[in-house]
Amino acid sequence: MQCLQESGIKNGPLCVGLDTDPSYLPQSVLAAYSSAAQAVVAYNKAIIQRIAADSSGVALAACCKVQIAYYEAMGLEGLGAYAETLRAVKAAGLPVIADIKRGDIADTARAYARAHFSGDFEADIITINPYMGFDTLEPFVEYAHPDKGGKGMFVLLRTSNPGMVHLERLPLDKFTANFDGEVVLDRVGGELSRLETLFKEIYPAATCSPVGSVVGCTEESDARQLRDAYPHLYFLIPGYGAQGGAARIAATLLDKAGGTVNSSRGILCAWKKDEGLAAKAADNRLTVEDIADAAATAAATSKAELLDAVRQLQA
Repeated sequence: MQCLQESGIKNGPLCVGLDTDPSYLPQSVLAAYSSAAQAVVAYNKAIIQRIAADSSGVALAACCKVQIAYYEAMGLEGLGAYAETLRAVKAAGLPVIADIKRGDIADTARAYARAHFSGDFEADIITINPYMGFDTLEPFVEYAHPDKGGKGMFVLLRTSNPGMVHLERLPLDKFTANFDGEVVLDRVGGELSRLETLFKEIYPAATCSPVGSVVGCTEESDARQLRDAYPHLYFLIPGYGAQGGAARIAATLLDKAGGTVNSSRGILCAWKKDEGLAAKAADNRLTVEDIADAAATAAATSKAELLDAVRQLQA
């Protein structure tokens, strides 16, 4: 996680989500390749090339996040596209987050950890769902140790979907009187704080824990509360852009230990909001270079908006 924090300081807080569904691509681009998976890889690589560090050594984004579901939906060739995308991000010198949201126990969890922290699907950081119990975290946490690769993970804490209130915000005093005022996500946060203390001894020079948390920016009401409650946890912040999360909310969550703010559809589908490109799409003349240029422009705009929100918060 330290590498991601350092990248964010240098390159800004934006995370480009390569959650690339073939439906996001125009027909003229899909028709130029032998399969949807190949078209997706070409688009991903074109975006990565444009957001990677320029001659000044500064990139448009701190990292990329790759959501595996979009690739699984394309079958075996899609999984190949997923692996190729992970490699392309790393080859560009950017940290890569595998958005896999695994959460299981015992040998199954160990197999998931081995699959996504090594081999064909190796990533620097992964996402984990802890709501089956904290024992689901243990096999993944092992890989955060120096002798296991020093990997990172973002654990779901407060997600960006409206339905999070059904579980994450459920008051614990509904079940026992010993948790007055606490909600379910507070228990998850407590476990993450425990792990943060543990890794502080292992990585004394680090400025953030290898175990961070996923905190959505779609609700302003709890952003400051969550940032202050977990000042040493690095946040993966979804919900910005297409899901309606505002830059000012993201800026609050970027305070203290910091974080990275993901934008997927807002970047991947930016070409659809360009009137000139829409006309080319209608004539089936739109190329992968055209839509990748639009994605890079959207990434630059998002980065600037987030940095401006951070400056306003600090003023």
